[in-house]
Amino acid sequence: MEAPAIAAPSAEKPKRTAINTLAVNNIEVVYNSVILVLRGISFKVEPGQIVSLLGPNGAGKSTTLKAISGLLRSENGEITRGHITWGETPLENLGAEDIVRAGITQVIEGRPMFRHLTVEENLRIGSMTYKGGSEYKNDIEKIYTYFPHLRDLRKRVSGYLSGGEGQMMVIGRALLSHPQLMMLDEPSLGLAPMLVEEIFRIVKEINTREGLSVLLVEQNARAALGVADYGYVMENGRIVLDGPAASLRENEDIKEFYLGLNQMGERKSYRHVKHYKRRKRWLG
Repeated sequence: MEAPAIAAPSAEKPKRTAINTLAVNNIEVVYNSVILVLRGISFKVEPGQIVSLLGPNGAGKSTTLKAISGLLRSENGEITRGHITWGETPLENLGAEDIVRAGITQVIEGRPMFRHLTVEENLRIGSMTYKGGSEYKNDIEKIYTYFPHLRDLRKRVSGYLSGGEGQMMVIGRALLSHPQLMMLDEPSLGLAPMLVEEIFRIVKEINTREGLSVLLVEQNARAALGVADYGYVMENGRIVLDGPAASLRENEDIKEFYLGLNQMGERKSYRHVKHYKRRKRWLG
């Protein structure tokens, strides 16, 4: 699939500009009352900021998003310690539907969709959480500005979309709920490098034009840090490193463990990087 072009930014005033800060304060998450997954993590997403959570499989990144979006309960998970606030509003006891109405939308890993419905029908469902879908006709044109290829696909059954097309559709569907904060879980999963670059470029464009805050969970550190303002690295349910994205890109540990480069800028094999013993200063 060819990467779609993006229309030039308009002078239109942003309509979804974020006004709230997301604050995650020392939360712990337990599954099935026994399995401790998050071990006291804290971070913030300021209004209009792109923040990336990096880390390997099993680090707790997706669980963090589910704790924020209220999806933990559907998986027998619960927050047993700490607090999550959205502006002045505590989130830990709200249901997922109330959190969406408050302005937070999660794009779940794996691009889940109503596969028997068309692209247009999937998108319309996303608009129903905002004013009962009354703004759909106006909002859908903005979605087609970001993802012009979706206009051509609007009558196609969603189950026949490619991975890149599906990712564009689920991001567009999330935007139709008029979020202030959009959380993306592994948007690069299973996509070719050219499509990964295009998806992240569009995410950055949406952030810039709409003033939308973004919390981005990724294993692709190069792509994530290329668009993020700030980043956090997670391992084993803890945050072990954080800093401005530009600083993390130059951090020797990030280069070695996530970009596969040594201090000389030479690329190392994934097998070597995977088993490399972490420096003591990582947790120092």
